Amino acid sequence: MIHYHGTPMTPTEAAIRLLRGRHAFISYLAQDSLPIAQEFCQSFAVDNGAFSVWKRGATPDWPSYYKWVEDVARYPNFDFAVIPDCIDGEESDNDALLKEWPHGNIGAPVWHLHESLDRLHRLAIEWPRICLGSSGAYQTPNTEQWWLRINQVMEKITCDGFPITKIHGLRMLNPEIFARIPMASADSTNVCQNAGVAWRGHYEPATKATKAIVIAERIELAPVARRWAGSKQQRLFGSAAG
Repeated sequence: MIHYHGTPMTPTEAAIRLLRGRHAFISYLAQDSLPIAQEFCQSFAVDNGAFSVWKRGATPDWPSYYKWVEDVARYPNFDFAVIPDCIDGEESDNDALLKEWPHGNIGAPVWHLHESLDRLHRLAIEWPRICLGSSGAYQTPNTEQWWLRINQVMEKITCDGFPITKIHGLRMLNPEIFARIPMASADSTNVCQNAGVAWRGHYEPATKATKAIVIAERIELAPVARRWAGSKQQRLFGSAAG
């Protein structure tokens, strides 16, 4: 599984030390670390910034995003772009955005957990990669309600426990999640958010960069799921929650 570390991260020196040889997830609305990702990362993917736009109640400028993706996709370590989505819109709104998307299979559509399983299955058949986005009643990953929904999701898009398309987990770069869901990739801003937090004890890393590397290594060394184990996942969650 590819571990995409969300950005931006400051200062530049810390970002370079963290991202060198790793994988970055760059938001269209926070591009500060893009040159670092292009130069130092094994690969990088880009996000459309829809979540930030939605939180601010702003109007997205999708044509500008399309042009930006066209530019960044020229880099050899570019992996994929998240296709624009309307987080609180109807399924028809998101299907319309898919039809508008001009860059083919370098994009990955978002399926929101509150949407229908029929749309999920259709996207999984039509696209080589889909993104799972936590939303609605399932907006908080790794809760019991969220796992019950994930069980329905995986039963819909796996065959003999193996996904029928590549799965990217938005905000799911959590060992408790990717140890159970056979995802091709996942992202989170965990490292960048927590590297600046004060640590206690005699062995506190001396720099923000070192803290970031420690957190990233803890995430990346965790085991990943090879296949979906069905109802066993619910028992796993129950033991972890207890």
